[in-house]
Amino acid sequence: QVQLVESGGGLVQPGGSLRLSCAASGTMFSINAMGWYRQGPGKQRELVAVVTSGGSTNIADSVKGRFTISRDSAKNTVYLQMNSLKTEDPAVYYCNVNGLGLSRRGFNSWGQGTQVTVAS
Repeated sequence: QVQLVESGGGLVQPGGSLRLSCAASGTMFSINAMGWYRQGPGKQRELVAVVTSGGSTNIADSVKGRFTISRDSAKNTVYLQMNSLKTEDPAVYYCNVNGLGLSRRGFNSWGQGTQVTVAS
């Protein structure tokens, strides 16, 4: 099983910054992609940003230019640097990791979520 531990959420003023971290642990053969999704009140979960093992990234238009995703493969950790936070960014942010387990079966794991609040 793969466990994800998220950290870094909290309260920030508009225009402020936060950095989310997500560390994956457990029995894995390989990780394909690591990313972040968010779900605001009354909204569906949506992709924020994802980075593949090859370093390719996909970032939502709504956060492009403000958020940056990076990955430390040696630590199986993904980061989301969020700058210029806006009042439309508050949500529960979820880490997602997918890849292959030791049995070569695919896995798709979710973190418990971390709350991001933007308020003055």
